[in-house]
Amino acid sequence: MEFRTRIPIKEKQPKIGYDSKLLLLGSCFVENIGAKLEYYKIRKLQNPFGIFFHPQAIEAFLERVVSGYHYSEEDIFFYNERWHCFEAHSSLSDPDKDRILETLDKKLEQTRDFLEQISHVVITLGTAWNYTYLKTGHTVANCHKIPQREFRKDLSSVGEIIESLKNISTFLEKINPRARLIFTVSPVRHLRDGFVENQLSKSNLISAVHSVGKGAYFPSYEIMMDELRDYRFYAEDMLHPSSVAINYIWKRFTETWFSEDAMITLAEVERIQKGFSHRPFNPESEAHRNFLNKLKTLKENLLQKHPHLKF
Repeated sequence: MEFRTRIPIKEKQPKIGYDSKLLLLGSCFVENIGAKLEYYKIRKLQNPFGIFFHPQAIEAFLERVVSGYHYSEEDIFFYNERWHCFEAHSSLSDPDKDRILETLDKKLEQTRDFLEQISHVVITLGTAWNYTYLKTGHTVANCHKIPQREFRKDLSSVGEIIESLKNISTFLEKINPRARLIFTVSPVRHLRDGFVENQLSKSNLISAVHSVGKGAYFPSYEIMMDELRDYRFYAEDMLHPSSVAINYIWKRFTETWFSEDAMITLAEVERIQKGFSHRPFNPESEAHRNFLNKLKTLKENLLQKHPHLKF
């Protein structure tokens, strides 16, 4: 007897391979997928402006990329001894005003250049709750720990999210109409919003993605809720997926999107990566020297097929 449900997921095209390049945008779950791609040496660009939780933040970022926008002092503000931008994560904040403006512009240029080359875009939607800065009336991507009383919190409707997703698709098509768009909803639970409020948020995101008619959908959220419906698959905070859950969702993702050749290469890369992390009892032993020689040969053979790989 099978004691859990398994979500049927059809294989998708075009496949991801070691000649592919992926742009990853969205919530912290896209960071988990990005870490896997980094480990397996798949070429990618991940959240140039940091983590985005709301679809409107992703939309605003891509609009800047497409328009060739250049940031000015009007786009930043000084708070807690650092300059910040409401459109970017705090990881890009800087004590130097000129430096943050330079960083923001470079990130836009880097994204546009990479976007012209990509094969796939993976967008992970985190929440339908958005924040509007009361002084300007603009929706923000990050509040930078400014007191919450200075923002208005609203739940975006399905229609509003659909509009953002359509714009996201349009912006991507303007630069690279060949790129395959993949949407997914983050399985991370945003319980600070409330239990019911989190479900409302996820429901609006899922409804919008399935209504917009753009891109493919990978059911990360559904895998977590239905296949892994147990707290043992959560991290200690009981909000984020555990490493076991992330590995399982990654496995389902590769089964859905990766080519047969890519799956073979994934295994070879993993063998090399594990070899690099191996700690011998006796580094001077003949057995260890033989192990290193075999590892070197495996690496050289792989680099002949994929010269762009860097270990």
